[in-house]
Amino acid sequence: MESKRQQKFSRLIQKELAEIFQREVPHLFGGAYISVSVVRVSPDLGVAKVYMSVMMAQNNESVLQEVRANSKTIRHLLAQRIKNQARIIPELIFYLDDTAEYAAKIDKLFDNLEIPPAGEDDEDEATYPNK
Repeated sequence: MESKRQQKFSRLIQKELAEIFQREVPHLFGGAYISVSVVRVSPDLGVAKVYMSVMMAQNNESVLQEVRANSKTIRHLLAQRIKNQARIIPELIFYLDDTAEYAAKIDKLFDNLEIPPAGEDDEDEATYPNK
């Protein structure tokens, strides 16, 4: 469970990183659209785990590797933006957020299920006579 302090700091980092990815460094990632879905900060505020969604990219993993390779630059840009609001600029660890892909897979599984239509009440009595 995150403290109020961690939650507030996470929201700040999420907002600023979203701005950085959309306005300052989009050219670094081959035109891929990167959104920051979740940021989790350690209790000492020294480490931020950044979960990002990548759209309009050929290969999400390669974009992730590119982001990781540029993490020092991204951290520096973050520091310039939050230096008056935070004493600590956290180490940034980037992950792909595959929640949307996972949800799409689950939806596809449900679409492929063949569920028989609900029967009449007398069918239930035949199946479950002690009802």
